[in-house]
Amino acid sequence: MTALVTGSAGGIGRAIVTKLRAQGFDVKELDLVDGFDVADPAAWEHIGSVDLACLNAGVLTGDGDIATLTDEQYRRAVGVNVDGVVFGVRRLDRVMPTGSTIIVTASLAGLVGIPDDPIYGLTKHAIVGFVRSVAPQLAKRGIRIQAVCPGWADTALTPPEFKQGLVASGFRLLQPFEVAEGVWAAYESEGTGEAWVVQPGREPLLYEFKGVPGPR
Repeated sequence: MTALVTGSAGGIGRAIVTKLRAQGFDVKELDLVDGFDVADPAAWEHIGSVDLACLNAGVLTGDGDIATLTDEQYRRAVGVNVDGVVFGVRRLDRVMPTGSTIIVTASLAGLVGIPDDPIYGLTKHAIVGFVRSVAPQLAKRGIRIQAVCPGWADTALTPPEFKQGLVASGFRLLQPFEVAEGVWAAYESEGTGEAWVVQPGREPLLYEFKGVPGPR
């Protein structure tokens, strides 16, 4: 069995790679530090078929004030968090075999508000919506797609001062291996277009979307 993981050099990425290798997967690691930019559509054209793809790369803007947000911060966040998933899914849909799976690392910020980084919240809401919306057409070609929505994790992505505040308030940060377990739970599920919540002290949980009232 073959797999790929984007953002593989980060804490969660490394944990996903470790988990998949322990499960017998031959894993290809893709990360910006090794020259792979998920936001570059041309880079994806060199990616071949795998049985499991974990689209994990993500960034924060580092700015919670929309008035001071720079164009560069905004474009990079959308490029990595949204374009990197869309371009990846587009390519993988063309090359993955029937029975394969795509797992996207979204965030709890894709299900609830995140005032500390509204643009990050925007991108993660977009990804959850994309996964749910694209799932039916992928299913027709025998490909499943799932979203994993972890809370704050103890990684370099979480700003140090924010991390310190959480810990001081008694909040336990997720460990990367716990997010990897959420990825595995999403993979083992027989569903598609699902969102799996990963929170400290809990087993990975399938999120139940309540839906909206229909027309009258």
